[in-house]
Amino acid sequence: MPQTPPAVLPEPISADPPHREDLTLLTQSWLDLAFLHWAVDPADVAPLLPAGTVPDTHDGVTYVGLVAFRMHRVGWLRLPGIPYLGTFPETNVRLYSVDAHGRRGVVFRSLDASRLIPVTVGRWAFRIPYVWSRMSIRTEGSTVTYTSSRRWPGPRGARSAISLEVGEPVEEPTALEHFLTARWGMHSSFRGRPLYLPNTHPRWPLHRARLLGCDETLLTAAGLAQPPGPPVSVLYSPGVPVRFSAPPRVPRVVSVPRPRDGNR
Repeated sequence: MPQTPPAVLPEPISADPPHREDLTLLTQSWLDLAFLHWAVDPADVAPLLPAGTVPDTHDGVTYVGLVAFRMHRVGWLRLPGIPYLGTFPETNVRLYSVDAHGRRGVVFRSLDASRLIPVTVGRWAFRIPYVWSRMSIRTEGSTVTYTSSRRWPGPRGARSAISLEVGEPVEEPTALEHFLTARWGMHSSFRGRPLYLPNTHPRWPLHRARLLGCDETLLTAAGLAQPPGPPVSVLYSPGVPVRFSAPPRVPRVVSVPRPRDGNR
C-alpha cells in the first residue's frame, strides 16, 4: 500500500533535541553502544514502516541500523531506575522514518533483550517488538564484543556476534553520522493509531570504530534482505542518559476543499 508523504518538510537534523522535555514517562541510560549501518533503497523498507510514516533519507538513501548496547536502570517518571530488572544488554534492528508533521524518528523492527519481564511488558503493554535472548557484552582493552541468541518468541536461534575496536573520539561528526545517531523520537502504532514517542539526551559522544567481526541473522529475521557487504558506518559511544516524554499533541493536518466552478 502506498504511503502518504510528509505534509511538511522534515525537521532539520540536529545534534541536540529539537523539542523541549515535557512530562517524563521513562528514564534510562544507553551505555557502550555499537552503531552498525547499511545503506538500503527506500522502496525496499517502506512497506515495513507504520502507517503515517515514510523512509527518512539522506542524499536519496535510507539506512538499516544494528545497534547493540547496555540498557541501564530503566525507571518510571523521575523515580530512581531499577538496578537489576532495568539493566540488561539489548540489540535492536531499526529503520529511519519521518511522519506527516516532519518529525524524524526510528522504527524498531526487533529489540533483543536478556530480561524476560521487561520483554513481556514491552510486548504486551506497549506493542513494542521485544524478544527474549541470551546476551552478553565483554570489554577487553579497546575491544568490545556483543553476542545475542534468540529464545522467544522467535525465530528461535536468530543471532548476532559483533566485535569492534574503539578508536579516537569524533571531533566533528559528518552529516551522515548526525543523521544516523541524532534521532529524537520513535514511530510506532498503538491500538491501530500512529504513535510518536519523543526522547531527549545530551549530545552523543562518538568514537570511530573498526569492525573486527559481524556474524548476524537479526536483519533477515526482521524481514530485511541480507546486506550485500560490510556496514558503511561503524561507530561507538560510551553512552548517554535518556528521558522519554509523553506523546505530544500536534494539530491535525486539514486539507481545505477546492471551490467548485461557479462558486469562486
